[in-house]
Amino acid sequence: MLACLLISKSEFSHDGQLLASASRDKTARLWNPATGEELQKLKGHSGLVNAVAFSHNGQLLASASWDKTVRLWNPATGEELQKLEGHTGPINAVAFSHNSQLLASASWDETVRLWNPATGEELQKLKGHTGLVNAVAFSHNGQLLASALWDKTVRLWNPVTGEELQKLEGHTNWVTAVAFSHDS
Repeated sequence: MLACLLISKSEFSHDGQLLASASRDKTARLWNPATGEELQKLKGHSGLVNAVAFSHNGQLLASASWDKTVRLWNPATGEELQKLEGHTGPINAVAFSHNSQLLASASWDETVRLWNPATGEELQKLKGHTGLVNAVAFSHNGQLLASALWDKTVRLWNPVTGEELQKLEGHTNWVTAVAFSHDS
């Protein structure tokens, strides 16, 4: 069961010009998907990097690690811009809101944290999960945040107030991913 948690994730930038990969080698890397050329090797995490996410405006890349931090990078230069700390367990997932003004991080510590990516300030700590949080996703209109859990549920949150809006039940095993349709 733990082996599938060690699978790192990759993601394309929203314009399709970059590919970011996360690795157990404690790095994230940026690639040119057209040529296969490695453009940046992002070092700084002390644990495996489990997930990466591009901001929708293309100005930031977030990397999530088992070192309990999220790091924000400039994808053009590879410069580390912020180190976000607060989780007490490994971080499984990160996601930006579609206006790029919020960043969500999901952790083994049974929380989702919402950050201001411009300042690094923690804005909300979403509590009430009863298991490891595997994935997070913002609705395209920014009015909802979904979290996927080991407790076989999906939870919907108001990302502004931190209020839990719904608990979706029905899975018979842990939930590993969530996504919204483009019309939210």
